[in-house]
Amino acid sequence: MSFFDIENIAFTILNYPVSYIELLGTIFGLLSVYYASVANIWTWPTGLVNVSFFFVLFYQIQLYADMFLQVYFFVVILYGWYNWRNKEDTKHIVTISTKNRIALVIGVVLGTLLAGYFFSNIHLLFPQYFEIPASFPYVDSLIMVCSIFATILLAQKKLENWHLWILVDIIGTILYFEKGVYFLALEYFIFLGLASYGLYNWQKQYHEARA
Repeated sequence: MSFFDIENIAFTILNYPVSYIELLGTIFGLLSVYYASVANIWTWPTGLVNVSFFFVLFYQIQLYADMFLQVYFFVVILYGWYNWRNKEDTKHIVTISTKNRIALVIGVVLGTLLAGYFFSNIHLLFPQYFEIPASFPYVDSLIMVCSIFATILLAQKKLENWHLWILVDIIGTILYFEKGVYFLALEYFIFLGLASYGLYNWQKQYHEARA
């Protein structure tokens, strides 16, 4: 049995078996979100480890949109890491305009519909790679699309990234609980608390910088 196999169990808690891959992905995910909430650059390297483990995990539980999302995360994390280290325009927290907020909402809706349709048919398009149909393809796609935009906004230190992360964490908690990945559902519930704190903390820094 591979170390990365979801059946390779680290321990059992309340009759729920926690695999090594879910455990380590969760730990580094929590670290990454905590560092993001306090605007610390360590959010990026810990995020790289997190998405690497979760790529393999999501493939094994047929959440294919989430699986492909980890590839995107990997690339944008490298971009965010570079941006926070080198770009002057990301030294301070900023907000987006009303026009861009409307465009963001439209992008989320259209992106979810397109991605949901694709992933609901992925087992027909690529049966050699995806033998089992995707679970909750439209809900999973909503998480994916919101996360894509949220990561871009985070990399640019835009305050609104936390609004999207809060939405992702609420939906993710419910979805992963429904899929029976209870440890991951718990992680997203904790993420919800961290994202709420991140929104509060970033708002505080934003207003202090303009006082």
